Amino acid sequence: MDDGNTRDAKGASAPDLRGDCGECFGLCCVALPFTASADFAVDKQAGSPCRNLRADHRCGIHARLRQEGFSGCTVYDCFGAGQKVSQLTFGGQDWRTGPPERARRMFEVFPVVRQLHELLWYLTEALTLPAARPVHAELRRALEKTGRLTRGTPDELGALDVGAHRQDVNVLLLRASELARAGARGRRKDRRGADLMGARLKGADLRGVSLRGAYLIAADLTGADLRGADLIGADLRDTDLTDADLTGAFFLTQPQLDAARGSAGTRLPGSLTRPAHWTAAPSAAPGAATVPPAPA
Repeated sequence: MDDGNTRDAKGASAPDLRGDCGECFGLCCVALPFTASADFAVDKQAGSPCRNLRADHRCGIHARLRQEGFSGCTVYDCFGAGQKVSQLTFGGQDWRTGPPERARRMFEVFPVVRQLHELLWYLTEALTLPAARPVHAELRRALEKTGRLTRGTPDELGALDVGAHRQDVNVLLLRASELARAGARGRRKDRRGADLMGARLKGADLRGVSLRGAYLIAADLTGADLRGADLIGADLRDTDLTDADLTGAFFLTQPQLDAARGSAGTRLPGSLTRPAHWTAAPSAAPGAATVPPAPA
């Protein structure tokens, strides 16, 4: 799992929304299923430990994930849910040493908390957008409520309708996006959910465009201007972002960047980190990555 960065409402680092594998019991390597594909070398059922998971809950091939056929793991981030479930929800009790029922509940709760932490990321980002000030009070209330939900008991989290909560939060995120993009020059077309797979958008002016949930797989965005664009849930697998300008783009996450291609000339929001594989081979397509988080 690759660490990302985020900001709180004042623009400071928010460590609680970064994955900390040292404080987690390898939950993403056990709780989640995957299917043999370009993303993963083998099949694995939910609740079954990955064959590469060591006894200390670390990945035995972390430095060679792409080479070993596990590129999907390199673009996954729990947004800090792993350590929350491990250390808070279950009080530091290891799934390996407890009763099977506890392990089962831990694996059920982890994806729920992960979704909530993803929402915390988006809400935190929305509060940094000056133009979204008219909805800042509502965003703060949603942030506080979502934070409280993450601190629920295993039973409370298991019974939570996280989908309904996501829908409520999404209404606010949409409004924040509209306000933030309203100042973009010219009329900005809404490309929400658009099929842009393989699209030739080299040098395109996409300032202030909504690309929420758009399919940009293998699209050519070389030199494109994405300042102020909404990229929540956009599928950036193998998207060429060489020399593109993403400064001011919002609701963009580290896993999305990790799934794309880029270069030293790609300009990024200050809250995100340039993927290491961009520097190593900015023009070479990496293995296909997992689909990024869906829109809230």
